[in-house]
Amino acid sequence: MNSLVSRPTRAIIPALLALLLAVGLLAAPSTAHAAENDVTWTVRTASNAFGADRTGYSYTVNPGASVDDALVVANHGTAPIDLGVYAADGYTTDSGQFDLVVAGKKSRAVGAWVAGADDHIVVPAGETKEFPFSVRIPKNATPGDYAGGIVTSLVQPDTAQGINVDRRLGIRITLRVGGELTPQLSVENQHISWTGGANPLATGDATMTYTLHNTGNAAISAQQSATLSGPFGWFPFGTPKVAAPPQLLPGEKWTVTVPFHNVGALVVLAGSTTVTPRVTEASGSIVDLKPISASTIGWAVPWMLLIILLALAALVVLALRLRTRTRAHATAREDARVKEAVARALNGSGAAAAAPSES
Repeated sequence: MNSLVSRPTRAIIPALLALLLAVGLLAAPSTAHAAENDVTWTVRTASNAFGADRTGYSYTVNPGASVDDALVVANHGTAPIDLGVYAADGYTTDSGQFDLVVAGKKSRAVGAWVAGADDHIVVPAGETKEFPFSVRIPKNATPGDYAGGIVTSLVQPDTAQGINVDRRLGIRITLRVGGELTPQLSVENQHISWTGGANPLATGDATMTYTLHNTGNAAISAQQSATLSGPFGWFPFGTPKVAAPPQLLPGEKWTVTVPFHNVGALVVLAGSTTVTPRVTEASGSIVDLKPISASTIGWAVPWMLLIILLALAALVVLALRLRTRTRAHATAREDARVKEAVARALNGSGAAAAAPSES
């Protein structure tokens, strides 16, 4: 696994600092970043039974067991340096980078299980020293993958800016606690949104969004693909390339957004995604798991056309109601006329019948 700061060469400091910049100085919220030429020390893994050229620490340890290792700190400055040393849990940031929880925030796994005999190290100018540490796994630790790091820290006041500056260098620790490994990845909260213009016949842009959730106990990555079409698979809109997510630790989530362009207003859109989880075995080989698929539908409604159709429908309904009302009035008038005519006819015949009896 990669270290928080790639293992530097033992030669030119500027090249080392460039590597440091690529990873980033980890700074607490109340501190500021230091200038790159203020960092006068480097860190690397020790050469021992675990290897001589490691870029990070990687262990498989059963619950209740422990391992011993060391961090090598080299002081390239002209004065002794007193560094704080601590371990911290790791996590995946919203930008997909690996980071460690800040000092002072409680760690529950790697940061709590890794400790040295002391919490600081003093390195004389121009010298190199090892910082031994142990990784002790609790007996009740849950099997699976964990990540964190061991960090060296130097906090100094910046009188010009009136703040404290925390300069930190660390190396990643990847840990697998022995036991049953159950890698599992799920696709959640999948939905489609479509944005079209005022022109009811114009196309628009659609976006498929979903969340990858590592619900297992193994660190997991994935390959993924997505498709979009009209109802019943009609009018497919191509298969854009979907970037692989970062490696997710157990419990972590990652939001995936897939754009589709020139999508017609087909009223209903059908989207699907296929995700192939990938797990790194203890040997270092990558294994693809059974692909998982998920699908959803969304609306691509041409609102302007819909408004026009609704207006026309309203006019038709109004016309029908007026026609019905007019017919009803006409029928009522005709019924009244007929009734009046019948009444007049009946009254007239009665008068004619009474006339002869009076003569």
